[in-house]
Amino acid sequence: RGFESLNSHSLAFSKGFFFIMACYFYILHSELKDKFYLGHTCDKLEERIRKHNSNHKGFTGNTADWRLVYFEEFETKESAYTRERKVKSWKSKKKILILIGL
Repeated sequence: RGFESLNSHSLAFSKGFFFIMACYFYILHSELKDKFYLGHTCDKLEERIRKHNSNHKGFTGNTADWRLVYFEEFETKESAYTRERKVKSWKSKKKILILIGL
């Protein structure tokens, strides 16, 4: 890729070099709740899951058994968010189970 295409991606600057940061659409599952959580992030997935499993306000905050069951990688946050919205629009646990291969 040429330098001019980099500005459409999530970028970071480290020691004089630009590098492209991956963004993700992901699905978590809680056995205790028997629920899925769909989200997107440009953080490392391990760190994002750790935050979901910490005690905080919000849907994932009152249980700490969330585990990653599926993810897709994207070059932009917007693309990851678009995919999240698309899958959420299904409003179907059955379709999510098919997507994650169960």
